[in-house]
Parts: sequence; C-alpha cells; structure tokens
Amino acid sequence: MKNLADAIESFIIGELLRREHEDALLVQRNELAERLSCAPSQISYVLSTRFTPERGFMVESRRGSGGFVRIMRMEPQTKQLQHEPTAAELVEHMADKKLVTAREGVLLQYMLKIIDADESKKKKVLQQAIGLLSSSGRR
Repeated sequence: MKNLADAIESFIIGELLRREHEDALLVQRNELAERLSCAPSQISYVLSTRFTPERGFMVESRRGSGGFVRIMRMEPQTKQLQHEPTAAELVEHMADKKLVTAREGVLLQYMLKIIDADESKKKKVLQQAIGLLSSSGRR
C-alpha cells in the first residue's frame, strides 16, 4: 500500500502529465491538502523532497492569503535527455517556455557563469533566485 507521500506525489505528477502541453502546475497548498485529506505541511514535505531540481522539477512557493505553489517541469517530456540537465540548461528551458522573461533568463545565465560552485549548488542557487523573482510581485 502506498504511503501518503507517494499518493501526493502521484497526484501531482498525474496532474502534470494530464496537462502535458504545459510545463508548470499552479496550485494552492491548502486546497490541495483539503482535496487529498492531509495537512498542508505534508504537501510541503513532498514538494521539498520529491520535486527537486535533481529530479527535473523546480518549485516556487508564496505563502500567505494569496499563496500558491508553482511546480515547473524542467525537462521537456518529449525530449529524453541522456544526462541530468545543467543549471544553464534549466534556465534555457525556462526561458523557452516563458517561465521567466528573456531579461531574467540572461541575468540568471550570467549569475550561473560567475558563481564559483558545483552543479548541485548552482541548481539550489537557481531555485532561490526563481523564488526571489516570484516574490517580487510580478507573477
């Protein structure tokens, strides 16, 4: 029998697959928790442990009354990569899918070039940068 985390992950991935022409899913944490009969903290746990850049996802979250969670698939479904995408490839994909503006894409690419870190650290920094862009109120 599946545990709750598996069920939450399956539901979210099912929603992404159902909308295969889109690379992002926007949900409200409380509504999702209510729909799945669980606590919002359980949704947060699944998002932070199973929807990671290493697994091909980027999660953007805004808390508060108008809060939301945006789950972005970083790898196109039709293009099966033979390797894990680099942080630069993730930015390129986000720009192609209009998940970031062209200007933001250029700035993110520049940031990745000048940062002195390995790929996993660059992906974490990229995730934080995306979070800052979304909290600026433009999305």
